[in-house]
Amino acid sequence: MPEVQEYYELKIKINPEIADIISEICFDYFNCEGIVLAEEKYKDLEMVSTTEGTLKAFVKSTEDIKKVLEENRELLKTRGFSDEELGSWEYSCSKVENEDWSKKWKEQWDVTHVSDRITVVPNWIDYTPKDKEIIINIDPGCAFGTGTHSTTQLCLRALEKYMHKGDRVADIGMGSGILAICAKKLGASYVYGCDNDETVIETAIENAAQNGVECLFELDTTDKIKEKFNFVCANILHNVLAAIMGDLKNIMCKNAVMALSGILDEKKQVVLDAINMYNFKLIEEIQQEQWIAFIVKRID
Repeated sequence: MPEVQEYYELKIKINPEIADIISEICFDYFNCEGIVLAEEKYKDLEMVSTTEGTLKAFVKSTEDIKKVLEENRELLKTRGFSDEELGSWEYSCSKVENEDWSKKWKEQWDVTHVSDRITVVPNWIDYTPKDKEIIINIDPGCAFGTGTHSTTQLCLRALEKYMHKGDRVADIGMGSGILAICAKKLGASYVYGCDNDETVIETAIENAAQNGVECLFELDTTDKIKEKFNFVCANILHNVLAAIMGDLKNIMCKNAVMALSGILDEKKQVVLDAINMYNFKLIEEIQQEQWIAFIVKRID
């Protein structure tokens, strides 16, 4: 008889707007088998209760939970997040009945129609595309960039609107590789993605293979890139964008376009100041929920 695996339900009080970030921490540190972001109950077609604001993670071990949460919370605060933006991160942990959480958590994911043309499909869902619809198959939960978060959708729409067929494209902080994959499917001639988290490189490579596209993914930082690109995507925290704006400009050809995302509305001035400092031309500001993306062009 196979050994029964014990599971624990870890509940963390968070700001729902940063659920993707907390999910990534759980997968990276807690031997996590699945995440539930919110559970809702309806009566007569009206929602009567929701667990939004409490993230559930199903983990195999409770070791070092307090230490990991405290260290990562402090790290995010050094990157510009306030206590209010993070949520309290109060947590509880209890043993739960054994289930296949690696399958159960997938019930929370569905097809995401980013636009009339671009659709993100979890790789276990059968989906028949419409005529000329671009399908991106992604394994959610393994790295940032599932297609459901507003910051990712803003970048995907920017790619669709501003990237030209044949462009050389860079995806800075590529996470799951979803933006790089989309760029290739939109007709980019060459796509490069980099991230400073070595755990996501294999994930991005697997997602690209799943989608039948070729992208180059590397563990790297923007200041070390020697190539030039016609289009750049950078879906990163606002203060990081501001800090690396000069490096981003250096990898852009003249008249290249860049999509900057990952910016909370109340933090957008930090990025705007950096845009102006490096003499970018602001083409468009787009918003989804509390998140902002700036589309800029290099003019010198």
